[in-house]
Amino acid sequence: MGSLDGRVVLVTGAARGQGEQEARLFAAEGARVVLADVLDEDVAALAGELGEERAVSVRLDVTCEDDWAAAVAVAKERFGKIDGLVNNAGILRFHPLLATPLEEFQAIVSVNQTGCFLGIRAVAPEIAAAGGGTIVNTASCTGLTGMAGVGAYAASKHAVLGLTRVAALELAARGIRVNAVCPGAIDTPMSNPEGVDPAATAALYRRLVPLGRIGRPDEVAALALFLTGDASAYITGQPFVIDGGWLAGVSPF
Repeated sequence: MGSLDGRVVLVTGAARGQGEQEARLFAAEGARVVLADVLDEDVAALAGELGEERAVSVRLDVTCEDDWAAAVAVAKERFGKIDGLVNNAGILRFHPLLATPLEEFQAIVSVNQTGCFLGIRAVAPEIAAAGGGTIVNTASCTGLTGMAGVGAYAASKHAVLGLTRVAALELAARGIRVNAVCPGAIDTPMSNPEGVDPAATAALYRRLVPLGRIGRPDEVAALALFLTGDASAYITGQPFVIDGGWLAGVSPF
């Protein structure tokens, strides 16, 4: 038996990185998963790999209300309900704050912040109708602190934590728990758009991260699984940092 037997969970940004690992782990733990991404061919391939009894894919631009409505419809048609959501989709760009173009700032906010809001608004009524469940939002350790060069991203992730707390308060009476994962440096295509070999930056992570390495997407997926399953039944409205100790303080070394 899996920890998510009987659950139906929609995962955004499921084509690669953390979203892909969340989808794989949730399916392995017994959930039926709705794989959503703008990379529709990639999520279709992943759904095919997981099997039609376990997964279905849908193209979803998280900034589009109509796409959210369509994704909900696909989930209900295939699996009959939705009782979990992982708002994982996000984008990251690197620019000093004063050199950030307005269009870039707005695009990041649209995907990371507005996309999370639209997901909560579209899926929470379905979760309530299913008898309750969970929402896991992907924030960031930069949602709890600042980081030079990613001002728009950090601002959007601070907003995700605000949405998480408000949603937790408003949805608790409907049987919905809402929490956030706050990853630090994780080895994903989004955090490494140039495809640099992680071995080339290993020394940097040994210096910055107390655990001495970059994180893995499957480790974030394991945290999302905990927040989606019954093991976290008395937890809501909280940010969970997963950063190898990066935010713990200044290292003496």
